[in-house]
Amino acid sequence: MSIKKMAVAGQFYPVDENELREEIKGYTENLQKECDYFSRAVIVPHAGHVYSGALAAKGYQYLKKELDTIFVFAPCHRVYVETFALSTADEFETPLGNVGVNKAFQDELKALGGVENDDAFLNEHSVEVQLPFIKTYFENSKIVPVLVGGADQNKIFEIINKYWDNKNIGFVISSDLSHFRPREEAQRVDFVTADMIENNVFENLLPEQACGYKAVAGLLEFAKSKNYSMIRVGITDSSETTKDPSSVVGYGSWYLAEEEKTKFFKENFQEVLRKLAVLSVKSQLDNLNLRIENCPRALETRLASFVTLIENGILRGCIGSIAAHQPLVVDICQNARNAAFKDPRFTPVQANEFEKLQFAVSLLSRPEKIDFNGEEDLLEKLVPEVDGLIIRDAGRQAVYLPEVWKQLPDKKEFLNSLKQKAGLTPEWFSDTFEAYRFKTELV
Repeated sequence: MSIKKMAVAGQFYPVDENELREEIKGYTENLQKECDYFSRAVIVPHAGHVYSGALAAKGYQYLKKELDTIFVFAPCHRVYVETFALSTADEFETPLGNVGVNKAFQDELKALGGVENDDAFLNEHSVEVQLPFIKTYFENSKIVPVLVGGADQNKIFEIINKYWDNKNIGFVISSDLSHFRPREEAQRVDFVTADMIENNVFENLLPEQACGYKAVAGLLEFAKSKNYSMIRVGITDSSETTKDPSSVVGYGSWYLAEEEKTKFFKENFQEVLRKLAVLSVKSQLDNLNLRIENCPRALETRLASFVTLIENGILRGCIGSIAAHQPLVVDICQNARNAAFKDPRFTPVQANEFEKLQFAVSLLSRPEKIDFNGEEDLLEKLVPEVDGLIIRDAGRQAVYLPEVWKQLPDKKEFLNSLKQKAGLTPEWFSDTFEAYRFKTELV
């Protein structure tokens, strides 16, 4: 039996079994998931455990526990590989016990362009640092270690897509973020990368953003093809450990949710989102600074929202964002206050009204431009009670949420009313008229 020996034990993580168990126990024993969701694909960092082990552990807790095999996609740092490298080893050594390799799946990857190259694995840490976590969380699972070299992200997409229907298979994308920049600069770069990941934007992901950028991009391509979502676990950097902000390495973790982002947030954070809206208005009425404690890191994702206030069954304010431009937690708090105090159609909410208010939060999908040939064609393409609508023309703009269809069920009436809201006449139409549709999840 061929065993891949440890190369970075004692450097990236403890070589002593008991010390390593205690270290991982320290990362895991007080972990609390932000929502009760289990994924089959995660992005986790691969630095020394002292730097990124805690964040990696947070990512692994979202990985489905009943997995027979875990593909580990990691960058090949030390040896050039034309496509992607596979190991001939039957097992990988760890201080916690060996991790077996699924040789059958590994043999299948050869047909997809993989090449056996043990030299690539010899001193490579990007797979090895994941193994103590895999052995801890998935004691009897086997791995398929893949070191990505010259293969593009489409090859990783192809592999994930090929094996996704097997519910007993999981996928770990091993990658750090930006490297060796001053902390403020690193944070700017990493937040751009996070935004790309959370919007499944893979085409222009660069190695300067993530050393495992090809595998990350492959997962994003897969997520986009399925309309799945990447959910943030957290972002940090090495200065949290070193206390030196002059040159840092960034770390991030995400998990794949098998549904559209707005639906995921509704199903898993509904109570928190409504509470944010209520708390934001209440703190303003009480002349207190808004304090949000223990807010889920997932809500740092940029997402557009509307907040609607109802009093005695009548609209009391409604303000929102039509495009994602700030963290969802900020967007909801800001829109709640604006709906209560700055909606130009109403006087500001007073303290004696607060108990009568009902709060509704709408999460918006990304607007999609509608191609049409004239007004009749536009009307034909609208889907009542499903489509929210944004119109733009002559320097004017207006938006209706899908809920407005309940008051205006006729397509023509709906569009004409929206034109008037924009300051246009009901008869207005021109060659420059633009329309965008979106969907909402009402929380």
